[in-house]
Amino acid sequence: MKLAASIALLAATTFAPMLANAQLAGSKPDTTPTNHPVPSIQDTETPAQKDARLAWFREARFGMFIHWGLYSIPAGTWDGKQVPGIGEWIMNNASIPVADYKALAPQFNPTGFSAHDIVALAKAAGMKYIVITAKHHDGFAMFDSRVDPFNIVTGTPFHRDPLKELAEECRKQGVKLGFYYSQDQDWTAPGGAALKTGDHQPPTYHWDKAQDGDYATYLRTKAIPQLKELLSNYGDYPVIIWFDTPTKDMTPELASEVVALLNKYPKLIWNNRLGGTYKGDTETPEQYIPAQGYPGRDWESCMTMNDTWGYKSFDTNFKSTETILRNLIDIASKGGNYLLNIGPDSHGIVPAPEVERLHQVGKWLDVNGEAIYGTTNTTFGPEAGAFSTTEKDNKGNPKFVSTWDWRSTTKAHKIYLEIFKWPSGSFHLDKLTRHVTKAYLLADKSRKPLKLTQGSGTLDIQLPSQPLDPIATVVVLETN
Repeated sequence: MKLAASIALLAATTFAPMLANAQLAGSKPDTTPTNHPVPSIQDTETPAQKDARLAWFREARFGMFIHWGLYSIPAGTWDGKQVPGIGEWIMNNASIPVADYKALAPQFNPTGFSAHDIVALAKAAGMKYIVITAKHHDGFAMFDSRVDPFNIVTGTPFHRDPLKELAEECRKQGVKLGFYYSQDQDWTAPGGAALKTGDHQPPTYHWDKAQDGDYATYLRTKAIPQLKELLSNYGDYPVIIWFDTPTKDMTPELASEVVALLNKYPKLIWNNRLGGTYKGDTETPEQYIPAQGYPGRDWESCMTMNDTWGYKSFDTNFKSTETILRNLIDIASKGGNYLLNIGPDSHGIVPAPEVERLHQVGKWLDVNGEAIYGTTNTTFGPEAGAFSTTEKDNKGNPKFVSTWDWRSTTKAHKIYLEIFKWPSGSFHLDKLTRHVTKAYLLADKSRKPLKLTQGSGTLDIQLPSQPLDPIATVVVLETN
């Protein structure tokens, strides 16, 4: 996909020297005030205006990422060899010449793609929004673009615009839609940036003279015009623009040209990866969950289901439903959103293990979604784990060691306890900041009260002998 956790994922292969970004595990968001050449909406809006703009995002908690493009054709293999690294980086990792990569477009005919089915899958999983790769680093547009013929409508036998079809289905099915756009890296457009990998040499880290050119010209003649298309051709969508991998080429002055466009859409949400010192709306930890979230900032952990974002035929290392659900609950307990990826194949088909897991997660949310949607951070904290006094992380800081007994989410008059490790007898809480009036199991339709024993800031809840769910059973505490 992208950056930070992709670096960690591929450190042993091609990504070790990649540009360091602010999203590395354990880092904190930059809160230094900046005087931008063009103030962004985040620079000028009031807290109340920001709360209103991000209200739906904070309510949603769970979204679907889709990485899909030409890279699904080689599916991780080039010239008969499996290429190390994530699927959508195959052009870079295998140093594929521009002409050879562009020759994939006439082979791309994903007639198995169904916008209806993908939106229905997101909805069945309990996801409230979708973000799809409109253009990844390979420069291929997955939409109808008059700016550049290297796109799915003009350049392939498919001749259809998946983003248009997804927008129509999202409206019908009540799911919000956002677009990922690689504004900085573009490996097939002259002047597009490239991050350092393998033996690619400075200053451009290009591997083909066809990539050479002026970055500002690329930005002004391709990236910004395509962003205009994305922002104006799909009605009330996108609600999110998801930028990625900013390099040194994206100066504050050039970034301000992008921001001048974004400011025309005052309801738009965009992330912290534009570059040029613009912080955007959301922190974007990749392939990890921050130990304590990002207090004071909206954030969204993006993660794969296996080890790749774009489809790789031989990557079968899929996370279990238990891991995915625990991630979702852990993220919600820290006030964040979970953007979970699917990678359709070259026919447009979502791999069966991904479909299976999403349906299983959706079944849990059908019963327990109240404990996730519209919730805020835990009122406790230590249940997530603690920083080690002996172990260090890869930056030399104390390592956060997670514990997986339970988590907690919160609403105005309710506290939810998502219990992973079912105790025998009672469940004990310390440092309770609210008075509890009633407790019951969320999956119990009768809402039979559980016996409570309250002390000074403590609470013991008498639980049944067996949990109602093998992964996570939710206890609801009504409070005043």
